[in-house]
Amino acid sequence: MSTSKSRRPSAAAERCRKKFLRYFPGGFRDEKYVEWERGYKWETHERWEEALGRDEFRRLLRRGEFAEVTARAVRVEQSARYSMIFSFEKMALRDAVKEPEGARAFAEGLYDFLHGPGDTERRFERWVEVVAALPRRQTRVLTWPLVTVFGFIARPEEHFFLKPNVTRAAARAYGFDFRYQSRPDWETYSNLLEFAETVRRDQRDLKPRDMIDIQSFVWVQGSDEYAD
Repeated sequence: MSTSKSRRPSAAAERCRKKFLRYFPGGFRDEKYVEWERGYKWETHERWEEALGRDEFRRLLRRGEFAEVTARAVRVEQSARYSMIFSFEKMALRDAVKEPEGARAFAEGLYDFLHGPGDTERRFERWVEVVAALPRRQTRVLTWPLVTVFGFIARPEEHFFLKPNVTRAAARAYGFDFRYQSRPDWETYSNLLEFAETVRRDQRDLKPRDMIDIQSFVWVQGSDEYAD
């Protein structure tokens, strides 16, 4: 009897693989792939480690420097060659953390999400609750890109970045039943991680290193930047 680990990728998955390799014949080690997709995302992760690695993050929290935490988090994301969140989402976040209570909630909630106790489900659910409760001025803060971008930057071995339209298009192309809900919740995020694991398993011979490689593969399938 075959197992899920030994099953053959679907025809749709094979078509997606061919598309990826058409752009990047060397797969995840292709020089153009590193230049176009992986390089700037990994550099953003490295900047995060310098600015808000676990020990430094904890030190800032202990000193009550919540505004500094939020400023560094936003600055690291903005430093990427291509910003991963929209300008209106950045504005909403800046508005939400202007007041001390917003900055504290964001800083403590983000640390708990990245490094706190409990499994991924519990930490993610707590993080969504924190973001949902942040002060809102004009634009809503609770969006999938805002909820997932910092986990992806800080811990790319565990977390995936969700751009809804691109990811939904990629899932359709891959033949994966992505059960998407517009309001961030664990059911959708766990299904997203299942999609990521499916891609990782199907493309394991290309040796994806982390979620950066998986997210980049998904991006190639769903983004208008990569026409069929």
